[in-house]
Amino acid sequence: MRRVRLRGMEVRRRSLPNCGTDRYPLTMVTEARAVADPFVVEDYRAWLSGRSASTSRAYLRDLDQLRSWLHEQGVESPATVETRLLRRWLADLTASGLARATLQRKVASIRSYFRWLEDRGLLEADPAARLRAPSGGSRLPSLVGRVELAELLDSPVDPDDPWALRDQVVLELLYAAGLRVAELCGLDLDDVSLGSGTLRIVGKGDKERVVPIHESCAVWIERYLEESRAATMTALSPSSALLFNRRGTRLGTRDVRRIIDRRSSTPTHPHALRHTYATHLLDGGADLRVVQELLGHASLQTTQIYTHVSKERLQRVYDQTHPRA
Repeated sequence: MRRVRLRGMEVRRRSLPNCGTDRYPLTMVTEARAVADPFVVEDYRAWLSGRSASTSRAYLRDLDQLRSWLHEQGVESPATVETRLLRRWLADLTASGLARATLQRKVASIRSYFRWLEDRGLLEADPAARLRAPSGGSRLPSLVGRVELAELLDSPVDPDDPWALRDQVVLELLYAAGLRVAELCGLDLDDVSLGSGTLRIVGKGDKERVVPIHESCAVWIERYLEESRAATMTALSPSSALLFNRRGTRLGTRDVRRIIDRRSSTPTHPHALRHTYATHLLDGGADLRVVQELLGHASLQTTQIYTHVSKERLQRVYDQTHPRA
């Protein structure tokens, strides 16, 4: 093993296990690059290319924010970052009023970065290994009420408007299959099987799952494919995509938000339809592990929040209806 000193940072040159694989891409950090950027962000960016585009953007944005904060503290190299300094950074973020979920994401981003540095021998020890986001009460997901759900799904659809049919398919899919918005936007024609009434979904971490859709949803998709999909396309549209925006490109997350805003009289986040889907399944007697599989959750603990929602609703119904409650 050979050691070189680069702008206050000692770099250990050593052979890495599985070098050249997806986990450890074959990138050599040269002395010139390390001197130009002790944080070696471009190498980290290349490593993140194996993650989803949204995850990569978020992790790099969080790292950029941390670097700016460290610069204000007079720290110009990750080699001089200590755990107590990262805890001060986290305390500042907490004091700024960021949501708990955002804080957790930022901690995950920074832990990923410093673990990456340590794995490549750029740090003797990982200062973020014991960094934790502040604890707090978990926030129950918001649900779409029955009136609003009917407003979204049962409003009249102009059969002569191809965009109205597209909008209906978007809303049906979000509630019928409990899709994340990114999963919906990523659907291709080949992912839809109307014969079996199923969708092939590529979720977080490129994990695939197959989810069923009900007959009404399948009918709307069939109508869209036969009557309006071609009218929403342009010469430059990707032929494999299922849904398009008004520019003819693949439907995006902002497009989905606009669709819901047009159809709903009250502010509704697209993810609320996924929360409602899961809660209604559990209310109807679905097994928790089945719901976990349908949602594509890696951990059952993530799915369990919906049991709390159901219990809260049961308690509310009991309080409102029992004569002695």
